[in-house]
Amino acid sequence: MRAAHCYGAPMSWGRLYFAVQALGGAAWWIAVFSIPAVRTATLGSLDPVLVAAFDVPLFVLGSALAAAGVRIAAAVATVWTVLVMVGLAAWATVTTEAGVGVLVMIVAAVGSALALTLVLLGRIPTEWVTFGPLAFRTADPDAPRRRNVLATVLQIVVFWGLFLGVIPLVVAFAEHRWRLHPPLPDALVTASVVAGAVALVAASALGIASAAAMATQGKGTPLPSAMPNRLVVAGPYRSVRNPMALAGIAQGVAVGLLLSSWMVVVYALAGSIVWNCIVRPLEEADLEHRFGDDFRRYADRVRCWVPRWPIAASAPADAISPPRR
Repeated sequence: MRAAHCYGAPMSWGRLYFAVQALGGAAWWIAVFSIPAVRTATLGSLDPVLVAAFDVPLFVLGSALAAAGVRIAAAVATVWTVLVMVGLAAWATVTTEAGVGVLVMIVAAVGSALALTLVLLGRIPTEWVTFGPLAFRTADPDAPRRRNVLATVLQIVVFWGLFLGVIPLVVAFAEHRWRLHPPLPDALVTASVVAGAVALVAASALGIASAAAMATQGKGTPLPSAMPNRLVVAGPYRSVRNPMALAGIAQGVAVGLLLSSWMVVVYALAGSIVWNCIVRPLEEADLEHRFGDDFRRYADRVRCWVPRWPIAASAPADAISPPRR
C-alpha cells in the first residue's frame, strides 16, 4: 500500500500540472481573441483562427483529458507542445515576431515533458541523464597522470566552447531576433561587460584549479565516464564540495553579463537548477557508494554550494582511495 501511495502521489502532480495547463491555455486563447496586444506578442501575424483549430483540441483539450487520467492524451499534448515550441521559435527567428509566445511555449514544453513522465512512470527518471558517454565510470587507475591531464584539458576546451560559447551566442542571438532584448543605457552595458569579464576570469580560474586537482590528485577526469579513482579533497575541494559546478554556473552568468543578455543569465541559472536537482544527487550517491564513510565525513565537513571560510581542514590525505573490495 505504501508503494502504491508513493507511486500515485507524483502521478497526481503530473495530472494537476496538465489541469493548470489546460486552464492556462484556455485563458490564453480567450486573451488572444479579445486583447490585440496579447495576440501580437504571442502569435505575431499568424492567423489565430488557423492556429486555434489545431491548438485548442491538441493542447487545451488534450491537457484537460490528461488531467482526467487519459495517458495517451498526455502524450499527445506533450508532443504537440514541443512541436509548437519548435515551430514558433523558427517563425519568431525568421520574422522577429511572437518572441513572448516562444518563451511561453518553452516553459510549457518543459513542464509538459516532466508532467508526462509523472503520469506514465509515477516519477521523473533522473537516472536517464547518465547514459552513453555520461554514464558513471571510473578512469583507468593505471593510466599515466599526463593522460588524465590531457583528457581534462580536452574536456575543458570542448565543454566550455559549447556551454560557454556556442549555446550562449545562440541564446543571445535569439533574444535579439525575438525582440526580447530591452534597450539598455550605454553606462549599464559597460558596467555589465566589466563585471562579466572580472567574474569570468575568476570563475575560470576556479574551474581550472578544480579540474587540475581532480586530474592530478584523483587519477581521473571531470567527465562522468572517466571519473576519479580517489576522493579529491585538495585545492578548491577543501572549502566547497562542487567547485567545478559553482565555477560553471558563475561562468555562465558572467558570459550573460558580457553579452548583456538576460536570457543567457537565465540559461545559466536554469542549468544550476538542473545540476543541483538531477545530477548532484546521482553523483553524490555514486561517491557515497564508492567511498563510504570517507565521503560522508567530507560531506558533513564541507558544504555543497557555499564555500566555508576559513578553509575547512582537509582529510588526512589530499585524495582518498576507495576501499578494496
